[in-house]
Amino acid sequence: MRTAPTGCLSLLMFGLVLALPFVLANAFLTALTKLGLGPLSALGVAVGIFVGGAINIPVARVQQTERVEYRPTRLLGLHRLLGRPVRHRAYTVVAVNVGGCLIPTVLAGYQVARMALEAPAALGALGIALGLNVGLCYSFATPVPRRGIAMQPLIPALAAALSGLVLAPEWAPPIAFAAGVLGPLIGADLLHLDDIAQLGAGMASIGGAGTFDGVVLSGLVATLLVPGAL
Repeated sequence: MRTAPTGCLSLLMFGLVLALPFVLANAFLTALTKLGLGPLSALGVAVGIFVGGAINIPVARVQQTERVEYRPTRLLGLHRLLGRPVRHRAYTVVAVNVGGCLIPTVLAGYQVARMALEAPAALGALGIALGLNVGLCYSFATPVPRRGIAMQPLIPALAAALSGLVLAPEWAPPIAFAAGVLGPLIGADLLHLDDIAQLGAGMASIGGAGTFDGVVLSGLVATLLVPGAL
């Protein structure tokens, strides 16, 4: 039995590692163009999500019964480049992430507006898909001490995609994206805000994982799972 030389396998693995970012970027842009965006608009949104993933905007404070750890460099995503000095304070900062929450939410709102203008009847299908996804996300989301709210993003992605395909096939991509984004945002994050006081974290960022947050992933994966573009 003959085996491939170790050098060839190493070269193949190196090539796959180099190609992976381009494959992911192409999938990212493909999903965005299914939402009625032109090539330049899709590229701008993609860059905004990537760059905005490093920016957290504080919106509220939740008092804690004990002092919690806080890393000041996390606010602008600088903890990825700089050290992580640790401070302590008696409250948790609730923030929204620009790339992981604000931009996807605006894009979901744009999809709702498109449907309202071009196919008002599809809004009923969107409402059903969104309600289903909010319920699923609320049920499957789990508070993780000192981290945040965790959930498998494929759950809302699959539910949103199937809902769009079954309820309104001709508008499946925008329905899948809007339900895939707003479902986790409402069901997993907003409806679990009361759990933040028990997390013991210095900051709870909605969409805080940026591009790899469940809000973004579920919306884009849901869009990729359905055929067609409008």
